Amino acid sequence: MSREILLLVDALAHEKNVSKEVIFTALELALASATKKKHHDDADVRVEISRESGEYKTFRRWQFVEYDLLENSAYQMDEEDDRSKGLSIGDYYEEPLENIEFGRIGAQAAKQVILQKVREAEREQILQDFLARDEKLVTGVIKRMEKGSAIIEVGRIEALLPREQMIPKENLRVGDRVRAYLLRVERTGRGPQLILSRITPEFLIRLFELEVPEIEEGLLEIRSAARDPGLRSKIAVKSNDQRLDPVGTCVGMRGSRVQAVTGELAGERVDIVLWSMESAQFVINAMSPAEVSSIVVDEDAHSMDVVVDEEQLALAIGRNGQNVRLASELTGWTLNILTADQAAQKSQEEFAGVAQLFMQKLDVDEEVAEILVQEGFTTLEEIAYVPLAEMNEIEAFDEDTVEELRKRARAALLTEAIAKEEKVEEASEELLAMEGMDADTAHKLAANGVATIEDLADLAVDDLIEMVGLDDERAKALIMTARAPWFK
Repeated sequence: MSREILLLVDALAHEKNVSKEVIFTALELALASATKKKHHDDADVRVEISRESGEYKTFRRWQFVEYDLLENSAYQMDEEDDRSKGLSIGDYYEEPLENIEFGRIGAQAAKQVILQKVREAEREQILQDFLARDEKLVTGVIKRMEKGSAIIEVGRIEALLPREQMIPKENLRVGDRVRAYLLRVERTGRGPQLILSRITPEFLIRLFELEVPEIEEGLLEIRSAARDPGLRSKIAVKSNDQRLDPVGTCVGMRGSRVQAVTGELAGERVDIVLWSMESAQFVINAMSPAEVSSIVVDEDAHSMDVVVDEEQLALAIGRNGQNVRLASELTGWTLNILTADQAAQKSQEEFAGVAQLFMQKLDVDEEVAEILVQEGFTTLEEIAYVPLAEMNEIEAFDEDTVEELRKRARAALLTEAIAKEEKVEEASEELLAMEGMDADTAHKLAANGVATIEDLADLAVDDLIEMVGLDDERAKALIMTARAPWFK
């Protein structure tokens, strides 16, 4: 009988082109399944086949679980069971069972288990061969439609193009040949599943790589892409060869290259933008076809005020905000579109706000405050610590005035720091009263504006970890403690 098992394993492994281990595992499962039907359907049965001799042993086993987690005594045991002595939680206790005869087991059942395992192994091998080629842009034929999603045959593999990953209003039918981007591989109960997309920006990039050989040769680069699938998209291109016009190269002779991409994307209009190392220039290029008058950059907020003429406003914003949204995604900057009048008004309001701050904190009159703002000062730190030579260049102030202004600015900053520290200390005291809190964590929270237990309760776990640097378990515990009053 053991020789019969070895011969069967050899034959199936050779016929199905899978490893012997896969066949051995399938046989063990088939024997275990048949044994369970003979003894107890809920039993946990393990069969162990010797890879050398083909002989096998059968065991029934129980897993040791905590007392309150016992669900079924057919395959679990807890501390009340005498057999559990010496076991740790999660360990198995095994008892030998009489082997079921190989020739008598439900041959059909065994065959089904073996074939299922073999099919899974074959699918896995085909998938690994496919993934090894690193093909992100795939082409296939729609085999069938399921609930609006398309099942696509890619070589010997079936892939899924979910409905939400299709270009809106695109009418795909069975038998159509389509291209798509390999988004991810999902592991499901039925085996690995390729998930495709036709709306991701990466799909647009791969299509251009296909149509523009200069990209593959390294003469051109696509630095970023943004899409409103089926309607409009933007790509940013950069040339690594000064002799090449990156935009013209991507457009192609009489627009042939960009038209080929547009045709694949159901008529989606593509704007090709010149990438620039200078962020402001990149944004100006990305706002095309609108013309930008000026740009104000806010590095701290990572945003830009983009000023356009009144007649360019609708073009800059685009239908339903499409143009500015795509430009923002393409560049990675938050963009605020303003007319010249709006920009002037905003600048005036900011000017007045900073001047008012200087008047209040430095105890100076409106004229002095306005001179400081006109000279480009926007914070107390700049007045207090900018090189003295720069401030002495202000014609309206003499050296004594400059020195006095710097002294007052430093005093105001010191007062603010003391007030903030006192506030942090007060907040820390309330937080320290909470169970599980320590002084260092309380101080860090207070310094980040989390002044009360209620403030802590409103935080997400990820926010708390990033703010204070706790481990996941402790962060969860603190937040749940803070939220305890919510459930009373």
